[in-house]
Formats: sequence, structure tokens, C-alpha cells
Amino acid sequence: MTESGHDVTVVPTAGALEFVGAPTWAALSGKPVRSSVWQDVEQVPHVKIGQGADLVLVAPATADLIARATHGIADDLLTNVLLTARCPILMAPAMHTEMWLHPATQRNVAQLRGRGVVVLEPASGRLTGADTGPGRLPDPAAIVAAARDALRRTPEADLAGLRILITAGGTREAIDPVRFIGNHSSGKQGFELARTAVARGATVTVVAAHTDAEPPAGITLFRVSTGAQMHTEVSRLMPTNDVVVMAAAVADFRTEDVAGTKLKKVDSSAAISLDLVSTTDILASLVEARTGISPFIVGFAAETGDVSATVLEHGRAKFERKGCDLLIVNDVSPGKAFGSDLNEVVIIGGAREQSISLATKAAISDAIWDAVISGIQSR
Repeated sequence: MTESGHDVTVVPTAGALEFVGAPTWAALSGKPVRSSVWQDVEQVPHVKIGQGADLVLVAPATADLIARATHGIADDLLTNVLLTARCPILMAPAMHTEMWLHPATQRNVAQLRGRGVVVLEPASGRLTGADTGPGRLPDPAAIVAAARDALRRTPEADLAGLRILITAGGTREAIDPVRFIGNHSSGKQGFELARTAVARGATVTVVAAHTDAEPPAGITLFRVSTGAQMHTEVSRLMPTNDVVVMAAAVADFRTEDVAGTKLKKVDSSAAISLDLVSTTDILASLVEARTGISPFIVGFAAETGDVSATVLEHGRAKFERKGCDLLIVNDVSPGKAFGSDLNEVVIIGGAREQSISLATKAAISDAIWDAVISGIQSR
């Protein structure tokens, strides 16, 4: 953060100083390090640091720190800073799996998120000793990306309290053990939707098929391959979520019978024929399965124009057929959308259409979340 031009003040706890000494923190940040409310008392650091911050990033956030922050305990300089800060607060938890999953920690995290604090989901992996599981500190680069997202936002975490389920990437349908029917989706738009939702305070779960992009920090991630697997996973998770966004590119067709062995090319001039059947329409099935108006469902329509209709006309017809609350229509003609960092979409919802001109996928994501909030509030 310092090397990218940010003015960084490090506030280590007593526990942090057992791992890394104050001189190292001072050298890395280029600023004096305070760890006690009794240092430089004339400057009132326990008030001034929090008041002057644009972002407070706690990494790692231990179970103890999360508990103290939840209950407003101010027994060291860091917890005083957390009480005086009026800027976005981002916490990156790190602890053993049992501690993370303990009901007390889960209640504390829920309370913090309800107050607008962005608490990332920890990563899964190797912990202290031989233990493995959820509780590992997210990758530092992913934490920095989450911090930059938080700095882009206003102090208000307007998605706080919402549980959001997002699909991303492209599914693959097997032809034989080595070949498949797939598409060019990179997963970038789905992951950007997840990243920006986390920055805006939501609790985010992602069901991802095959992707070229790295998933963001702070999400719960489930991996699938086929459309059927995605349908099963999303159907299982939907009842516990407030918003579902189907951003994945799900294959429309699969082979009727998957060959058990690799299909051989015995003659270079020989043709091969595949019998294809339609895959399940996941978006339509979710709309049909929900009870009442919950969850709020957002679909994506990746379209190309043809002799029968334009991209937008195809999108409008799909919105009518699917019955979702919003439909995000984008042109996926060659060279557009797939794999790119840029996108342009039309958001269709009810009688309203909003065109978003060419912009980064992060900016597109923020526009979509703005539309989701507006849609939920107008119900």
C-alpha cells in the first residue's frame, strides 16, 4: 500500500509485536509506529488516528480482536482507533477453523457486518501446525485489492446485511474423457461482481465453473464443472440467500451420451456426428422454485445480433421468458466481453432500461448493484 502511494500508519497490537518488531513496521510504512494509548499523549493518537483515516484495515483480524471490536471494548490503541474511525473498516480474519466456526465468532462477524464493517471470508488452506481448513489469512494481494475497492466506495456499506449468491465462469459438457463443449467465459465479470459486493458490505458466495481469473478475497467459493452440477449447487444455496446473480455462461447443449473412451480419428476426412440435447435452464428453474419475491434474481443474457433481431431485442424477449427481476444484456460478438477487462451492458428491469457504456467490469458491477438495491427498495 505504501509503495502504491498511500499514506500508511501501522497500529500493531501487543500480540503483533511478538511476531514483528516496531522498527520493521516503521521502516515499511515510513512513519513512526504507535502501539499504546500512552505514547505521544499530547497528540491524542487514540482519537486522531481514527479520525484522520480514509480506511482502517485489520489484517490479520483474530477471534479476540473481532470479539473486542464487536462489543466496543477499547483496551489498546487499535480498538480505540476502531471506535473513533468514521471511514470504511475492512477486516481480514485469520484463526483456526474451530475458532472461525465457533458460534460466538460467527455472531460477532454477523454483528460487525450488520454495522457496515466489511469482514472478508477467510481462505481455506494450511494453518498453524498440520491443520488445514477455513481460517487462513487471504492472500495479501487479494486483501490489497479489497482495500482498494473499499476506498473507491463511500463510507456507507449499502449491501450490508445481504447474503448474495453469484455464479461465474463457463461450464463444460463432456463429449468423451478428453473433449468437451464449452465457451469463452473467463469469469472476470462474475468475480468483479463478487469483489464489489464484498466491498459494499455483503456476505458473498460464488459458485464458479471454469475461469481464467483469480477469485477475490472475502468470498465463500464452490467449484463445479457442468451445468447440472451448477444447477444442483445453486439450488442448494439459493434458500439461504437474499440475492442470486446468474453471471455464469452455462452451456445450452450437452451430448446425449458421453463416450466412455476417447473418440478416435481413424480418417482425416471422416466426419463425426454428435447428438445434442438441451441443458437445464437454471435461471428459469430458480425463478420457478422461489417462494414469493425472495430471493431477488438477476440473470445475464450473452447475445449476438442476427437477421431476426438485435442484441437488445433478443434480451428483451429473454427477460419476458425468464421472469427474473433484472436481466443484464451484453453483446458477446467476437472481440467483445469474453476475456476482456471492459464490458458494456443494458440493465433491463420491469419497464426500465439502463444502458451502461463501455467501462471496466468493476464499474459495470457497481452499476448492477445500484440497480439491485433500487429494485429491492421498490418492491
